[in-house]
Amino acid sequence: MTDQTIEKIKKVIEENKVCLFMKGTPDAPQCGFSLAVANVLKLLNVDYKSINVLEDAEIRQGIKDYSDWPTIPQLYVNKKFIGGCDIVKEMHENGELEKVLKN
Repeated sequence: MTDQTIEKIKKVIEENKVCLFMKGTPDAPQCGFSLAVANVLKLLNVDYKSINVLEDAEIRQGIKDYSDWPTIPQLYVNKKFIGGCDIVKEMHENGELEKVLKN
């Protein structure tokens, strides 16, 4: 992973309160896990920046290295890594995600 890729990832995370690295787009997710997280955010009426990792192989691998998390999607809120699909769904179900998003 290049320094340029790290800087690009950092910049997106820093400039957006809620940021989702996903496969595809919110309107056309390319995997079920990305669809599930996008649906949770849609359900909560969250305004967020999405990054389609399928458009950039360096970002796709870079975000995994950056977060030290092996899978995509990855959700960031207030510059903090929240987790992938299972964690986001679990946090939504127990009300934690709404609290994180409100702060």
